[in-house]
Amino acid sequence: MDAISDSSIREIWCMKSAQVGWTEVLNNCIGYFVDQDPSPIMIVQPTMDAAEDWSRDRLAPMIRDTPCLAGKFADDKSRKSANTLRHKTFPGGLLAVAISNSPSSLASKPIRVALFDEVDKYPPSARHAGDPVALGRKRTTAFWNRKILVGSTPTVKGASRIEKGFEGSDQRYYFVPCPHCDAYQRLVWAQVKWAEASFEPRDAHYQCAQCGTLIDHRDKGEMLRRGEWRASKPANGIAGFHISELYSPFSSWGDVVVAFLDAKPLPETLQQWTNEALGETWEESAEKLDSGNLAQRREAYTDESLPPGILLLTAGTDVQDDRLEMTIYGWGIDEESWRIQHIVLRGDPGGSALWNEHDAVLRRRFPTDDGRSLLIESCCIDSGGHFTEQVYRYCLKRKQYRIWAIKGIGGPGRPGWPKKAGRGKSVAVSLWLIGVDTIKALIYGRLRKVIAPGPGYFHFDASIDDDYFEQLTSEVCITRLSQGRRFQTWKPKRLGVRQEGLDCTVYAYAAMLGRGGVELLAARAKQLPAPAESAPEVAAPVPKPQPAFQSPQRMATPFPRKNWTTEW
Repeated sequence: MDAISDSSIREIWCMKSAQVGWTEVLNNCIGYFVDQDPSPIMIVQPTMDAAEDWSRDRLAPMIRDTPCLAGKFADDKSRKSANTLRHKTFPGGLLAVAISNSPSSLASKPIRVALFDEVDKYPPSARHAGDPVALGRKRTTAFWNRKILVGSTPTVKGASRIEKGFEGSDQRYYFVPCPHCDAYQRLVWAQVKWAEASFEPRDAHYQCAQCGTLIDHRDKGEMLRRGEWRASKPANGIAGFHISELYSPFSSWGDVVVAFLDAKPLPETLQQWTNEALGETWEESAEKLDSGNLAQRREAYTDESLPPGILLLTAGTDVQDDRLEMTIYGWGIDEESWRIQHIVLRGDPGGSALWNEHDAVLRRRFPTDDGRSLLIESCCIDSGGHFTEQVYRYCLKRKQYRIWAIKGIGGPGRPGWPKKAGRGKSVAVSLWLIGVDTIKALIYGRLRKVIAPGPGYFHFDASIDDDYFEQLTSEVCITRLSQGRRFQTWKPKRLGVRQEGLDCTVYAYAAMLGRGGVELLAARAKQLPAPAESAPEVAAPVPKPQPAFQSPQRMATPFPRKNWTTEW
């Protein structure tokens, strides 16, 4: 906030962790210019929902409860065009709330103060008009005393907007004194210490890099009060700040350790913790997936004898011109997974015979070693090929059985499973647009880094041939430059490689998310019967425990009205 009122600084970039008061900095900046230096102001939010939530939940209360601001804006209840959720006027200026993917809101009126929130969540281009930050910055060129304020939690190294902006700044870090030796230092994760064996949050301490003394959380307040920002590069008119949750007065060092231990098992949760707690970019391993290493994971289970850890079965179907390829996966607690079967159904997807075979697979029962009988509870079918209308009609008649028409959409930040479905063009079927790049990154991260059974681990049955592993590792993630910004995308690792194994795995994972995801798996794990204790040799044989969940009887063909899937 001091840098905002420094006339020698025109841009400010803040690479930060989550929940460190950044929104209050934006609000205070707006309040200052409205009251003390009226100017045209624009704030850019990642999405429409984020913009409206900020305007309604953060800006409106500040205006209402701050006497010097309340009288400068028109009453929002008067329905005047001068005061809406996305456009407000005040004496001497205006406040526009823009959306990162809307070129019209980013490139209209001149703006003196441009504020950009969570820029790493912006799309690479605002509907092919160019980088949203560049478009917004362009609007400030008419003002010699312009101010540009950019802040975000970082994402992936090399593709992060905020990282690139911070690297071009004077790179300021906050140095705090040790309460024992008074040596000033940055707070870094490597110096946080705790006992692995009997960890309690209160036992986490920060170790001084100079004298080695353990510092308690109760000393943090005084350390922060005496701290100071220090630039690591010469001044160039661009101020850069980095801050992590280690500095936060709202979180103890023990709280950060607890979050780390919870996130550690899975690469995607560890990445989120790195971004949101440390305020650092996540660096993907340059190592490529080796199909030969995955082949060594083959285990001795079959589709006629499933491991007891499986709680849910889902399937993903890829539609080719002369066949359907379908992979069935079993899912356990914390998304531990087992590949059950990969099936190729040959025929014409434009006729009914092939889809009848697909129905037969979906009706099949799969016995488990602990006496349960499982059915495929959800299936995602790719509708993006040459048989879109046939897929739509097939899924429309089977909506109640959770047979979903999906279409894969690439791009960063798109959720694996959307909040709501779209609508097919030729047939009024629910069409789910899944974030295939997001799911591929998750799958590859787990295949590469989760190497022991447990959360996120992929098990493979003994029937898999080497060609399937080649298909599963058929793509690579590359970084490209578009509209002046680096972003990650996926492409085949070589020309002509088959990708059905990977595609079907992505669709089966999406079907698991659509069915309920990790929350459903956790709920089902609690309902499983406890393992029977081993009986003494002299005791009578212990009867086999009954399964906790009874499946409905085998159903006739064609589909009955009643849902065939197990209701847990």
